[in-house]
Amino acid sequence: MTQNNFNNSIETGIIKKYEDLTISDDFMFGIIMRQAKYCKPFLETVLDIKIKHIEYPKVQEVINLDVKAKSIRLDVYVDDGENTVYNIEMQNISKPDQPKRMRYYQDLIDLDLIDKGQSYKELKNNIIIFVCTFDPFKLGRHYYSFENICVEDHGLRLNDGTKKIILNTKGIIDDITINLKTLLDFIDGSAPLDSFTRELSDAVEDARHSKKWRVQYMNLQLAYLDKLDEGKEIGEKIGKEIGEKIGRENTQKENAKRMIAAKKIPLEDISFYTGLSLTEVETLKKELSAQ
Repeated sequence: MTQNNFNNSIETGIIKKYEDLTISDDFMFGIIMRQAKYCKPFLETVLDIKIKHIEYPKVQEVINLDVKAKSIRLDVYVDDGENTVYNIEMQNISKPDQPKRMRYYQDLIDLDLIDKGQSYKELKNNIIIFVCTFDPFKLGRHYYSFENICVEDHGLRLNDGTKKIILNTKGIIDDITINLKTLLDFIDGSAPLDSFTRELSDAVEDARHSKKWRVQYMNLQLAYLDKLDEGKEIGEKIGKEIGEKIGRENTQKENAKRMIAAKKIPLEDISFYTGLSLTEVETLKKELSAQ
C-alpha cells in the first residue's frame, strides 16, 4: 500500500483523517483511556462508584490462547487491584452479533486469567462495557446492564462475578446521573460541560498533535487497507473461477441440448460426452419437450 493510495482512501472516505478523530473513534478512545487519570474517572462515572486505583490500562491488548484460536484485540483492558477487571469497547456500528461478542470477550478474558495460572475459583469479577453511538435495543435507554439471574425468580442472582453494560449515547430516557449524561453527550459530539469532559476534550486535542500517534494510526490503517486489497484480490479470483465454471456448465448444457434435439444419441452417451450427470441430461430433455 503506497502513500498515494493511503491519501486516496482518505479522500474517498474509506478511512478517516487522523486530525478528524474524536473520542468516539476507537483509536482515539484507546489513546485517551491509556492514561489512568482519564480511565479511572471514566469507570467511576459509568459505574457510579469510587475506585482506589487502576493498574495501567492495556490498550488494544491481544488475547490469543491458541495458535489456531481467533484472537481478540481489546480497546481498553484494566484491573482495579480489587478483584475486578474491566474491558471497555467503543462501538460505532450496530451489528446483530454484539451480545455474543460480549460473551466471547468475557469468556476469553476469564480463560486468559486461568491460562496465567489462576484457578477458576480465584477468577476476578469481570465487567464488559460497550460504549455505543447508537441504541442497540431501540428502547431509548442510556444504560443497559445484564447479570445472570434465575429466570423463575428474578431476585435470585447467580453471583458468578460477570456483568455486561451497554451504554447508548443516543438515549432519551432520564435513567442516568447528570455526570454520565454529560459524558455520553460529549462522546456523541456535544460540547464538554463539566471539568471531566473538558479534560477529555483537551486530551483529544493534544493527541491530535502527537506525531507518534499519527504515525501509529497511519500504520494501522495501511495494514487495514492491505487486508481490504487482499480480500478484493481473493474475491476477484473466486469470481473469475465461478464465472469460468458457469461458462463451462452453460457450454455443456448447450451441447447436450443439441444432442438431445438430434434424437439419435442415447441419454447415457450424452451424459458421458458432455460431463453432465444423467439426471441433468434428463432434466434438459424434459425442458426441451415442454417448449
